[in-house]
Order: sequence, then structure tokens, then C-alpha cells
Amino acid sequence: MSRDNPLLGILLMIGFCAFAPLGDSMAKLIGAAVPLGQVLLVRSALQALILWPICRRGGHSLAATPRIYLMILLRCVLQVAGFGAMVLALRFLPLADAIAIAYVMPFLLLLMGWFFLGEHVGSRRLLACIVGFSGTLMVMQPSFAEVGWPAALPLLVAVIFSCFMLVTRQLSHHVDPLPLQALTGLMGTALLLPVILLAEGTGWAELDPVEPTRREIVLLVLLGLFATISHLLMAWSLRFAPAATVAPIQYSEIPFAALYGWLIFGQFPGGLALAGIGVVMAAGLYIIWRERIALRAQVRSRPRQAPSAEG
Repeated sequence: MSRDNPLLGILLMIGFCAFAPLGDSMAKLIGAAVPLGQVLLVRSALQALILWPICRRGGHSLAATPRIYLMILLRCVLQVAGFGAMVLALRFLPLADAIAIAYVMPFLLLLMGWFFLGEHVGSRRLLACIVGFSGTLMVMQPSFAEVGWPAALPLLVAVIFSCFMLVTRQLSHHVDPLPLQALTGLMGTALLLPVILLAEGTGWAELDPVEPTRREIVLLVLLGLFATISHLLMAWSLRFAPAATVAPIQYSEIPFAALYGWLIFGQFPGGLALAGIGVVMAAGLYIIWRERIALRAQVRSRPRQAPSAEG
């Protein structure tokens, strides 16, 4: 099968943008009815249950070196923490606002790559980061005035998932996407299950498990299903198209979130938040555009290999 199919890669990324906020919508519908720890456990367990048989059937090995297992474990902890922070944020914030604030992540990734990895970042992209963050503050301001500190939770999500993406970037050279997601689900389940079992009957609000209603069971299953599907679609999109091609498409997750927020919850961003969303999207797309220009310049500046004498 050819891996060079940009149109298919773009369509798969659009699928990710459609399914990812659906999973967040299910988490928002559950609210505080099911403890956070139980939600995280079900999400990890369903990811493992769905992907492990697919890996087995596709002949993907889950074997790795101890160092790679440790990195996957770190990735797992970051995924659980990031998703947990988003679930908490969705109890207080409109869906589109929470996702738009979390989209400060590309700016953080750029700055972290500059600070920790020594990657070159020009003045224009630094200015775009500042503009994008100001847009994030515009989205946060109405929510902060209404709910207080929980409005900052998506910023925590962005920080955690920026670290998550850096670890994933390192692992992508050693582990295929399917086994990586399957192992992350298995490790998440192994970490969370003993905690939930030990917390039963303790009265700890976010850990002591409850018996969910039929409606809550359906929502939990849909949450795990949508989250797993969205991550698979993203991984598959990158198999058929380069990241530079599909990265701009990711910003369509925000309009999808606004649509679901309006249809499911009757919530739509207000004037200031809507303007802030526009600023965040524009700054993010500008950074992606500058990244593509820089990449093309690097390719053009590479010396051409001299022809072989044998040729």
C-alpha cells in the first residue's frame, strides 16, 4: 500500500478533528456523576481492549527494550494526567472554550523545542507565540470571570500534552503507532486499576468508584470509543501524509467543538471568546506556515550528492 496519499491523510485528520471533541463531549455529559479515576480507568481499559486484538491480528509486536518501556510509561502517565485535567476543565467550561485554550499547545511545543532541544525559532514565530497566547487569554477572560481558577485547567492540559508530544516524537522513531497506543492503554489500566480498587469505600470523591447508571455506562463506552478512534485516525493520517501537510487541518477541531457545544449543550462562544479563538487559530496557522518555509529552505540549502563514478 502506498504511503504517499495526501488527500487520504487530510481526510483522516478531519476525522480525528470530528471524533476527538465527541469524546470530550461525552466526558462533559458525564460531569461529576462518575469519579474522575473511574473515567480514566475505563478510557484506558477500552483503548487496550480495542487496540490489543488489532495489534495481534496485524502481527504487531508489543516487545520493546526496557528504556522504550520506561518512555512509554512516562507517555502513559502524561496522557492520563492530561486527559484527567481536561475532564475536570469540562465540568466548568464550555466545550469550544476549553479546547481553544488548550490549543496554546503548539506555541508551548515551539518554545520547549527552542529551550530544551536547541531548535532554532525566529523572531516572527516568537511574535506569533505571543499573539497566540494573547488570543488564549481572550478566550479565558470570560470563563475566568465566571468560574475562577478552573478556567486555567486547559492551560495545564496544554503543558502536559506538550510534554506528551515531545515524548511521543522521540518514541515515533522506535515504536509503530498501533503498538504504542495499545501499550499506553495497557499501562494506564495497570496503573489505575489497583488505585481504584484500593480507594473503594474510602469516600475519596474522585477515586472511590460508583455503580454507573445505564446512561453513564453508554457515555463511558462512547468516550473510550471516540478517544481511541480519534487517536487511530491521527496516527493513520501521518502514515499517508507528512505532518506539515496535515498539521493545519488540526485547527478544524475548534469549529467542530463549537458545533458540538451548540448542538449538545446549547453553548456557543461569546464575542470576546470567539475573537480569541480566531486569534489562536490565525497565530497557530502562521507558525505552521513559517515551519514549512523553514523546512523548504533547509532542504534547498543541503548540498547535492555528487553522482557516483559507477553510475
